[in-house]
Amino acid sequence: MRIRLFWKILFSFWLTFICIIKGVWIVFTLYDVPRKEPRVIQVVEALAESRLDGASLAVRLGGEGRLDAFLASWPEEDRLRLTREPASGNSSEAASAGVSKYPDYFRSVVLPDGGSIVLRYNASDVLPGRDRPGPPNIPPELLILGILGGLLFSALLAWYLTAPMWRLRAGFDALAMGNLGVRLRPLMGRRRDEITDLARDFDMMAERMQSLLESREQLLHDVSHELRSPLARLHMAVGLARQNPQRTGPLLDRIEGESARMDNLVGELLTLSRVEFGAETLEEYFDLQSLARVVVDNVRFEARENGVGIELETLPRDDISTVRGDAELVRRALENVIRNAMRHSPRGTSVEVKVFAGDDRDTCCIQVTDSGPGVPGDSLERIFEPFVRLKNTSSHGAGLGLAIARRAILVHSGSIRADNCDEGGLRITIVLPLASFEMAGSDAGHER
Repeated sequence: MRIRLFWKILFSFWLTFICIIKGVWIVFTLYDVPRKEPRVIQVVEALAESRLDGASLAVRLGGEGRLDAFLASWPEEDRLRLTREPASGNSSEAASAGVSKYPDYFRSVVLPDGGSIVLRYNASDVLPGRDRPGPPNIPPELLILGILGGLLFSALLAWYLTAPMWRLRAGFDALAMGNLGVRLRPLMGRRRDEITDLARDFDMMAERMQSLLESREQLLHDVSHELRSPLARLHMAVGLARQNPQRTGPLLDRIEGESARMDNLVGELLTLSRVEFGAETLEEYFDLQSLARVVVDNVRFEARENGVGIELETLPRDDISTVRGDAELVRRALENVIRNAMRHSPRGTSVEVKVFAGDDRDTCCIQVTDSGPGVPGDSLERIFEPFVRLKNTSSHGAGLGLAIARRAILVHSGSIRADNCDEGGLRITIVLPLASFEMAGSDAGHER
């Protein structure tokens, strides 16, 4: 049988609370300084001494007969409190030493014939129980207070600690059942503790899972949509080739072109999947400025055929632009951004690529500016989503280039954004953090 955490906390703190009260009582009982007697006890002691003085004098003067006559003048309750008994050896010795203990006061008196008796005055009916209970005898009031107060305190504390755990368990159950929209932080109220941090982490995990699942579902939908068109054209080309064998050559060229387009699409999808769904980045150092030069040189060959120029502005030679990560992913991101700018620039214009240091000197920025029509303001973020192609674009790609670029930059803890230029065109800015000098100093001169 499993014991729930609520009952463990409840009984643990409850027993601890009772033990603390018991311990405090024992300490105060053992080490408390004797206090002065209360006023009422002083009065009772004075009365007992007075009664014993009078009775002792009567015995010494006339024996027990004189004592009986003297007691007749006392109130009945006082007569009942006074008793006599023959004096034993121990009693006489103790009485002569003046030993007297509340509430039983006594005195040894010598009779006229030479004998002795012990007179006792018991005041227990006036103030019973002068002695405080010892350590084991805790007062019942204090014991009840410990039991009830400790139970209430322990129950509130156990509920305070375990109630959010019940909510966490319900949240995990809902998440396991496929409800990715469950959130626990709003259910924690005004708590500001580790359990609230756990609920916040749970919400982050649920949001990430929901985002990944929705992204994967959307990706599968878009992939099926993108593959449907070239597959349909392939089937059509095959059918036409069977109907008209004389057109086999041109139709084979069409089939080859559609196959190449599907191959490019699959390659881009694999790259996107590698970046987004858990590919490990290589722990290498590379010079971002040198990498930008290589990419620009590669794109220039294609840009010349389109009548578009590529201009590169780099950092001063003494500036460090060493980045830690996967150089191939960053190269693919830069190439996608520059090729996208080239495709949207009219003939006779140029694409400007600028490498410069960030304002905080801990980052390196690459800015790519084209001379195209720009992008509507509400689409500046959408162009980085997979399979997004704007209506005014003439591109025949799958719309994965900028999406791959953004994933690759985010993997390197960088950022990428798009802005429209005032004079026309689109400007895409990439910011990457530089490697620390201590970690990359020995490899800063290595360029790819």
